[in-house]
Amino acid sequence: MAKAKTVKRKIVRIDEDLCNGCGVCVAPCAEGAIEIVGGKAKVVREELCDGAGFCLGVCPTGALVIEEREAPAFDRKAAEEAQDARGKVLLGEKCFRCGASEEEAVLFPCRHQGKSQWVCVHCLPPLIHG
Repeated sequence: MAKAKTVKRKIVRIDEDLCNGCGVCVAPCAEGAIEIVGGKAKVVREELCDGAGFCLGVCPTGALVIEEREAPAFDRKAAEEAQDARGKVLLGEKCFRCGASEEEAVLFPCRHQGKSQWVCVHCLPPLIHG
């Protein structure tokens, strides 16, 4: 099997020492790059990680970061195939201000008052603008 071409790009890195294996980072990764392996979150297929970082804001221990390094190029086709294979995956999270679910409003991961939380599109402007 030929080795995948690598490029310097932004990609998620998970610090195993900080990871508590809770798995809340798995669902926000729509491409399916992150799985729980041996009780820890791992980027199991680097070519599926688009580096968007939706997984970062939900980690309660701060184990996930974006770093720039050599990695296999992001494979959009493989990511779309992985998404199709997974099917619809809902986060089960709700807006910390109004309680809206992902099916009711667009949710964004955020850090607020030292916590990793989710906020909906309706409640985000007051957080930004007061």
